Amino acid sequence: MTTNSEEMRSLIDTGALTGGLGETMGIEVAEASAERVVARMPVEGNRQPYGLLHGGASCVLAESLGSIGSMIHADQFGKIAMGIEINATHHRSATQGHVTGVATPVHLGRTLATWDITITDDEDRKVCTSRLTCMLREAPKDS
Repeated sequence: MTTNSEEMRSLIDTGALTGGLGETMGIEVAEASAERVVARMPVEGNRQPYGLLHGGASCVLAESLGSIGSMIHADQFGKIAMGIEINATHHRSATQGHVTGVATPVHLGRTLATWDITITDDEDRKVCTSRLTCMLREAPKDS
């Protein structure tokens, strides 16, 4: 993967950055760089039985954002990123519309990348805060 803005836009537009689960959850990436990743996700289809946004859905959004930023950062070292730890605090419920996640780096190193992710509702109220750490590893050799 490269971080060339035209190629990155192509990856965002085709959904390649969010993959199968992100697509299933309806995640739409709006911005992606090693400094900031922004995406939104519908509440509809991601609710728990009480009609509230499922906490696991918020974690999927958070991990997707931090992982995308980590992949972009890791690429400069010829490495790949994989999540090794995530936590989340759910501050309030969301029952309709979309939630938007914004990921910003706490630390971008050669072996670890850590991100703060804030998820808000359509009225810009904080729904969830999360922190993700990704390990940067050597890319597998092509066989």
